[in-house]
Amino acid sequence: MTKDITYRRIYEESSPGDGRRVLVDRVWPRGMRKADAHLDEWLRDVAPSTELRRWYGHKPSRFDEFRRRYLTELREPERRQAADHLRDVATHDKVTLLTATHDVDHSQAAVLAEWLTGAESTTT
Repeated sequence: MTKDITYRRIYEESSPGDGRRVLVDRVWPRGMRKADAHLDEWLRDVAPSTELRRWYGHKPSRFDEFRRRYLTELREPERRQAADHLRDVATHDKVTLLTATHDVDHSQAAVLAEWLTGAESTTT
């Protein structure tokens, strides 16, 4: 598997070095026109559940628990297919995971990047 996985905000300029650009948010980013996003894919089903996202509220103090719960969600049938697809894409291409979140280091994109590179030891 390629280890060339990055993540950043969707509002940043796209770059030829991004590889495949994949939005990993459940809802479309505010103020972003689809034509300006330069996406290859939008994988809503790999995003955290609405319940988990609301509980987390992007509070850094909850990030470790968010990561644990989110990794558990990735094993659920409703997310498993999208997660497996993302893993397959990452096997063949450089991938940039995109999110609208302000604090990308405490986001699902960061968790997914760890998961895809095998840096997260609690995954399947």
